[in-house]
Formats: sequence, C-alpha cells, structure tokens
Amino acid sequence: MSPEAMGRSMLAVSSGLFSNAIVIRLSGEIDVYGLPALRDHLTRVWDLPPTPFLILDMQEVGFCDSMGMNELLDIMHRCEARDTGLLLGGVQGVMARVLSITGLRNAFEVFGTLDEALRHAGMRA
Repeated sequence: MSPEAMGRSMLAVSSGLFSNAIVIRLSGEIDVYGLPALRDHLTRVWDLPPTPFLILDMQEVGFCDSMGMNELLDIMHRCEARDTGLLLGGVQGVMARVLSITGLRNAFEVFGTLDEALRHAGMRA
C-alpha cells in the first residue's frame, strides 16, 4: 500500500547549485510525514561549505502544516548562523496563504517564482 493510501503525504526533495546559491526543490506536502525527507536532504546541505544563498523552491508544495512552518523557521535560523540568505521562491497559492495566515510572510524573503529568487541572489552576490 502506498503512503498516500495510508493517509501519509509525500515530499520529494532535490537540489542543485546555481552560481552562488543552493536551490532545494520541494514537491508535495511539508508535514510530519514529509519532514524526514527534507531533514535528510538538509543534513547533506549543511555539511557543504556555506553559500551566499539557500533558495527553497516552493512552486510545487501543495500543503504545509505547523510542523512544516516550524521547520522553515529552523532552516532560517540555521542559515542566519551560517551567514547564508534564505530565499523562498515559487511562493504562490497554498504557501502564500499559509505564510500570510501565520503572519510569517515578512519573516522570510519571498518571491513569486524561482527565477525571481535567483535574480535576487545574483544581484546581491
């Protein structure tokens, strides 16, 4: 039986290096079931030398619960400790609403598309 059939969400996580930023693409749901995949991926990212920016591509995120929001805040604090700017790209729909409802919209640097976040990272490099 698939995780979805058991009521569990799925989160696919991949990453790549773009100039002076690591881009992590998220697809699916950022919740208690998806967090292990995200944390596992981030463990490898944190082992790398710091880059000027870490961009989370949220374009394909369909859901984010309170545990997911807590994880985003943890990522933000970890980035601050590494002197790495955290940018959220592709923030539309569900993620835009969640950030607005929680009052955290202004806590993050948010961009409507990944390209906008990449351009911002290039301008500030």
